[in-house]
Amino acid sequence: MITDRFKFVGLALFGGALALFASLGAAPALAADTQVAVAANFTEPAKEIAAAFKAKTGHTAVLSFGASGQFYTQMAHGAPYEVFLSADAERPRKAEQEGLAVAGTRYTYAVGRLVLYSKTPGLVDAKGAVLGSDRFVKLAIADPAAAPYGRAAVETLRKLKLYDALAPRIVTGSSIAQTYQYVATGNAELGFVALSQVIGEPGGSRWLTPATLHAPIAQQAVLLKTGEKNPAARAFLTFLRSPAAVTIIKRYGYEVRP
Repeated sequence: MITDRFKFVGLALFGGALALFASLGAAPALAADTQVAVAANFTEPAKEIAAAFKAKTGHTAVLSFGASGQFYTQMAHGAPYEVFLSADAERPRKAEQEGLAVAGTRYTYAVGRLVLYSKTPGLVDAKGAVLGSDRFVKLAIADPAAAPYGRAAVETLRKLKLYDALAPRIVTGSSIAQTYQYVATGNAELGFVALSQVIGEPGGSRWLTPATLHAPIAQQAVLLKTGEKNPAARAFLTFLRSPAAVTIIKRYGYEVRP
C-alpha cells in the first residue's frame, strides 16, 4: 500500500515537472527566424511590420535593405534570403520562372509613388516645373538598372522630354536609400525618391509625380525556395497581408490592392 502511494506521488511530481518544462520551453521552441530581403524604399514600414509580426507570432524577421536588382543578383548566387520584398514585379516573377521562388506565393503587397523632393522650401513647385529651370545643379535618382524607382524617374523625365537636357546634372544612387541621402545631405538640391521616405518629413518642398508619367511601381513579395520549409518565412508572408500590416503600409503612402 505504502509503496503504491509513493509510486503515485512520484508519477504526479514527474508529470507536474514535465508540464512545467513544456510550458516554459514551448514558446521559444516554436519561434524561428526568417531572412527577409527588403527593397530600400520599404525600410521604415518593414521595420514596423517586423515588430508587429514578432509581437503577434514570436517569430523574428531579420531584415536586409537594398536595391531590388542587387538582391536578385545575390539570390541567384546563393544568398540565404527566404522572403523577397521587391520594389517591382519583374524580379519576383523572374525568381519564380528560374526556380528560385515557390510558385503561387508571389503577389503585390504595395504600389509605390514617386516624389520629386527637396529639403529647400519652395524649390519644388506643385507641378514640377523646377525641372525645366536653372535653379538647381544636381538631380538625384536611383540606379535605373537596379532600382525600380530609378527606372520610374527616368521614364518621367523622358515623358517630360527633359532627360537629355538634365543628364549632365544627374547623380545616381545605388539604391533609393542612397538617393534620399544625397538630397538629405545637400549633395543634390533635389531628387526623385519614394513617397514613403518623405511622407513624415516636415518642411522642404515636393511634387507627387503623376502616375501617368511612368509605369506603375507594383511591389511584389515572394517566398524563396530557401524558405519553403521555414514556418517563420511562410508566416511572415501571411502577416504581410493582415489588416495590421496593411494599415502600416497605407500609412506610408502606398496603395494596397485587394
